[in-house]
Amino acid sequence: MRRLILILLASVSLVIGRTAHADLLVLIHGYLGEAQSWQTSGVVPILQSRNNWPLAGILIPNPPWILPVPRPNPTTQPANTLFLAQLPSLAPIAIQATVLETQLNQLGRAHPGQSLILVGHSAGGVVARAALVRARLPRIKALITIASPHLGTPRAEQALNAISDPWPIEIIKEFFIGGPYPLLQNSRDLLLDLARPFPGSLLFALNHTPHPKIHYVSIIRSQPFALGDALVPGFSQNMNQVPALAGQSQIVLVPGDHTLHPGDGFALEKIIYGLTKK
Repeated sequence: MRRLILILLASVSLVIGRTAHADLLVLIHGYLGEAQSWQTSGVVPILQSRNNWPLAGILIPNPPWILPVPRPNPTTQPANTLFLAQLPSLAPIAIQATVLETQLNQLGRAHPGQSLILVGHSAGGVVARAALVRARLPRIKALITIASPHLGTPRAEQALNAISDPWPIEIIKEFFIGGPYPLLQNSRDLLLDLARPFPGSLLFALNHTPHPKIHYVSIIRSQPFALGDALVPGFSQNMNQVPALAGQSQIVLVPGDHTLHPGDGFALEKIIYGLTKK
């Protein structure tokens, strides 16, 4: 009988240990993206099929904050689960980071004892960093960024120049040109945040603020003769170039343009597998 009790206690401890070490993966979209971008790009299907990360919910920008996604077999509780964050992608970094902080804290309360791995694409990687340094978040294990402008991008400055017209030219352009012009106008504050950092800018302050001691991974776009893509230079996608994170980030090169694609899913599969074993 005593031996049976010991076996049962050992089994319970094993189950509790597995539950406590389960991870939550949160995917954060970038500028003009949305939560579904991770699915339509093929990233989520790859993580679901090859690494057993079932999609459990979508984090939305208003209460109840977590929108559950029905699973094919709800009676089976997977060790790891996947969530997609929906953010106001035209808003400044500070506002997006505030929304993300609320979502992550709500997620932490719903899943106590589980670690979070954050993955941010493009501006979403900068938003994730801002949330990390500004707030007391649940237990974060790692931040992985994909083609993120950690040192800004000249493209943001070009867009700002394109919409920096005096009145009434601005009104005339907005009325007659349409297209991306009104969209860029509505993104003005975000574009300022994503311009190359200078003293007094949000990105400059963020890059000189101490970051938590977690795992950092920079997925950098690679081209035949250079690093980076048409929107963000390669050095800007490298978190090691951030003064507060110098030498702390793993580098992973993934060919392609700036948008998400299945190659990101395969890269994340390998990276996350290594993180979950630590």
